[in-house]
Amino acid sequence: MKVVATSRTEQGSGASRRLRRAGQVPGIVYGGNSQAAAIAIEHNPLWHALQKEKFHSSILDLEIDGKAEKAVLRDYQMHPYKQQILHMDFQRVDPTQKVHMLVPLHYSGHLESPAVKLYAGQVTFVANQIEVECLPADLPEFIAVDCSTLDITKRSIHVTDLQLPAGVSIPNHGQDDLSLVTVKIKNAAAKAAGDE
Repeated sequence: MKVVATSRTEQGSGASRRLRRAGQVPGIVYGGNSQAAAIAIEHNPLWHALQKEKFHSSILDLEIDGKAEKAVLRDYQMHPYKQQILHMDFQRVDPTQKVHMLVPLHYSGHLESPAVKLYAGQVTFVANQIEVECLPADLPEFIAVDCSTLDITKRSIHVTDLQLPAGVSIPNHGQDDLSLVTVKIKNAAAKAAGDE
């Protein structure tokens, strides 16, 4: 996805307010081997881009004054009650250096799983995104989670159960094998299944 920006020299809250009144969003791009640069981006195309899930977890083509570079969205601030973006933070990426990004989880198959169809289980999705580590070229748009195997004996799906794309890993950060999906089955159904 492409983001077109212009560099800006004026900084401070007064300059930011003037930019916003002119339909622009102040931002900053940092990282890599270059100095941090203050930028301005047209609000409305940026607003529409932010509504797309892919924008939050993709390597972006950030064009500043006609010069393109690769970057990722690191943070953004929204107005508390208006549909207005107040500020954007982008980080440059090096194609040879691994990045850490939050990637959406797309769940499927839970309604067809034995836990739901046979035992009327209630499925709970514990997480809707997960941090991955990979080279920029390997960054997935999302990670699919197949829940069709949920059953009376397999009532959860953990991080280690994920089928990750090539070149993608999940940093541990010293945590246990986190549960992503759980299913709760009423005791009567579970007991009946155990008696069979």
